Amino acid sequence: MAGRYCCRDVLPFTAMVTMECVNVGLNTLFKAATLKGMNNHVFVVYAYAVAALVLLPAPFFSHRSRVLPPLNSSIACKIGLLGLIGSSSQIIGYTGIKYSSPTLASAISNLTPAFTFVLAIIFRMEKVALRKASSQAKVWGTIVSVTGAFVVTLYKGPPIILASSSPSISLQTLHSSNSNWVLGGVCLTIEYILVPMWYIVQAQIMKEYPAELTVVFFYNLCVSIVAAIVSLVTEGTSSAWRVEPNVALASIICSGLFGSCLNNVVHTWALHHKGPVFVAMFKPLSIAIAAAMGVLFLGDTLHLGSLIGAAIISVGFYTVMWGKAQEEIGKDFEIGSPETSSSHKAPLLQSYKNEQV
Repeated sequence: MAGRYCCRDVLPFTAMVTMECVNVGLNTLFKAATLKGMNNHVFVVYAYAVAALVLLPAPFFSHRSRVLPPLNSSIACKIGLLGLIGSSSQIIGYTGIKYSSPTLASAISNLTPAFTFVLAIIFRMEKVALRKASSQAKVWGTIVSVTGAFVVTLYKGPPIILASSSPSISLQTLHSSNSNWVLGGVCLTIEYILVPMWYIVQAQIMKEYPAELTVVFFYNLCVSIVAAIVSLVTEGTSSAWRVEPNVALASIICSGLFGSCLNNVVHTWALHHKGPVFVAMFKPLSIAIAAAMGVLFLGDTLHLGSLIGAAIISVGFYTVMWGKAQEEIGKDFEIGSPETSSSHKAPLLQSYKNEQV
């Protein structure tokens, strides 16, 4: 029971929190790389090509790829659609970060749970029975979590922990190049409308072909090809394709290994086992993680609004997790109840026969 609980609940929870921390760090690194002149279209091509290269052996050496049926045209088309959605969201999202900031990206990502929850209901991947406590917990938890995220974004409040005098990385530098903040916000909003669609399509693919590494390999390959076509149209053969051995190269390698590769594998695995709403509910944590990382590593000032918003996010987040846990307990009970009832009936019938004898 302990091992089952760890694999079913603790491991997905820990993995998703870790990935949100990684994503916030990668967004900050990407912003620093764009200040050095790196092109965001070319960045997507290289980062996803690195991830595809790392996952290249997966379709050939994976045990599950030998057990599962071969890829048919339906699954291939869905992976192609997934790649189109993913490449569009990545290109638009990195453009938004280039014109705004990683903090704004973390704030707008809080739209993801609401959009994912609605789409999951439409596609019948989530059941909502408003008379049940579990469904009420999911609905209200989503609303509370998104509300807390917007509190962090809109309410600053008085400072609690003052910024250090000489932070290792200047946040002012990362926020100073927001030449068109509105355009950046629009691009980020479009990205986080596409992300729930990515979750839904990915969850559908995993139902038909539950091989995480193989699917993510072909997905990364599709994104790299689509982004390369877009880059050739927009950039041609200019010097934008040349990457200097500085923060730009570090950003590409880190994003390829920990973002496009590890992050997509973990998200695909979590979508397969826990569903799209579970994965999307971790997005509001990113703004709290961004604030915490700013205080710990960048010497940022912690304001009262960040603390209140993080507390509200935590309440909403754990409310949704409680609702999901109650649903899973209910499923386990329904599955186990016939066996339990039959196991209880057998001794009674046996004792009745013994009494007759």
